[in-house]
Amino acid sequence: MPVFLLVSLGVLLLDQFSKWWILEHFREHEVVVVWPVFNLTLAFNKGAAFSFLADAGGWQHYLFVGLAAAVSLVLVIWLWRLPRGRVLEAWGLALILGGAIGNLIDRLLRGHVVDFLQWHWGPHYFPSFNLADSAITLGVVLLLLDGLRGSRQGEDNVR
Repeated sequence: MPVFLLVSLGVLLLDQFSKWWILEHFREHEVVVVWPVFNLTLAFNKGAAFSFLADAGGWQHYLFVGLAAAVSLVLVIWLWRLPRGRVLEAWGLALILGGAIGNLIDRLLRGHVVDFLQWHWGPHYFPSFNLADSAITLGVVLLLLDGLRGSRQGEDNVR
């Protein structure tokens, strides 16, 4: 469903605009408390999720760029070939694609991913993330829900 490529583009534009804004208005590690459990704070991540491999010496940059590019290509093809009516799957793929390309652009332009959303409970902080990460997470949840729904429908057909 090619129309969902526009969803990916929307995610990409929102992600890049939010990163541009935060880079224009914040210094690295500057914190603005939005709610007692939520901050805006600029952080740079050279690794993957939860800063995985962030201190690996530089080779991880090429690994993550290559993986993101390959996954994005697979997602575009998957989304393009997806039959009509697979709306939940299309939303999931579109969100993941937009987020993956958003973080890929960061790695290509800056050498790291710009993160700025930070949740915490007292002294316990969840690693900072961005809108692309949020879209990827929501996309994965939608794909899992679609898979569970498909499994249940398959079970009904067997009975």
